[in-house]
Amino acid sequence: MKRKFLIVFGLLVVVIGLIALFEANIARLRGFLSETHKVDANLLIIDGWLSVTAIDMIKEEVLSQNYDLILTAGMQSSDLEFCKVPMNGFLIFYPRLQTFQDINKEDHVIEITARSKMGGIYSCHFNIYVNDSIIADFICDEQPRKLSARWHGSLINIDSLTVQFTNDMVDENGDRDLYVKEVTIDKTIIIPYQYNSVLDFGSIGGPGRIVNDYNSHPQIIRNKLFELGVDSSKVTAITIKKTIFNRTLASAVAVREWLKSSEMKVKGINIVSKGIHSRRTWLAYSRILDRACNIGIISLPDQINSDSKNNKVLKTLGEALDLIYYNIILFPYSLK
Repeated sequence: MKRKFLIVFGLLVVVIGLIALFEANIARLRGFLSETHKVDANLLIIDGWLSVTAIDMIKEEVLSQNYDLILTAGMQSSDLEFCKVPMNGFLIFYPRLQTFQDINKEDHVIEITARSKMGGIYSCHFNIYVNDSIIADFICDEQPRKLSARWHGSLINIDSLTVQFTNDMVDENGDRDLYVKEVTIDKTIIIPYQYNSVLDFGSIGGPGRIVNDYNSHPQIIRNKLFELGVDSSKVTAITIKKTIFNRTLASAVAVREWLKSSEMKVKGINIVSKGIHSRRTWLAYSRILDRACNIGIISLPDQINSDSKNNKVLKTLGEALDLIYYNIILFPYSLK
């Protein structure tokens, strides 16, 4: 009996030791994948998929290091098909219908294409305004729908169409967000949110205003850099077509082609990425761009998230495999 106990106890100690060793190695692997290594540089490249919150982390870098140029590179994304309204506020469309010729028609159908992040109790409620007058209100679930309202009047008198999100909520089970794609008038006039709207949180015209003059994440980052005070002449957004595979590689190739066509003399490059993806970003740009140029990496910390320990381990191992894969496909560039 005592012998069996000692065997079980010994096995338990071994298992606990292996788990501890595995977790320690995962922590080291995450550190390796997330390493920061800056160089003396006059060009800063920002991964185009980073959030505007992440860009706040590098405010001092972009304002104090006096880079000659900041490039933000990435691809078009279906994530931007809808405008995300994450809290109560106003999405204001400016349709510019003053040149519309059909002044005799007075009855119109106004449709809003929208969806909620989730359904059920997390469905979104919003009001529709023509100029300053409310004409309808709707509830939408997670399925995109065209929600219709009738309006009587001349289109040339419409200055704005406003979607007012009214029931934002967040709890331990979810976050209620509204997504709006476009406004359609009389089935023929389509007004997408991009380049035709502004998003106001809180009061209209307040400090929380966002102008939706973009169609890609790199352009969103460009606009955020302007807000931080970066000279607009020093920022360029490079947007490439959607691709499913090798997106980091595609961004690096797009930057290389842009630099070839520019007259910029690159003395050194720092690249901004985030978390465990940073090592693969650094590898891709180092292999694709001019090898005579020093290239460094600035790895932003991952924000606190709800990932379980198992998910973090799986993501770390997945990123490590992706790094091995990139080393293989980029091997021919190492021979140049």
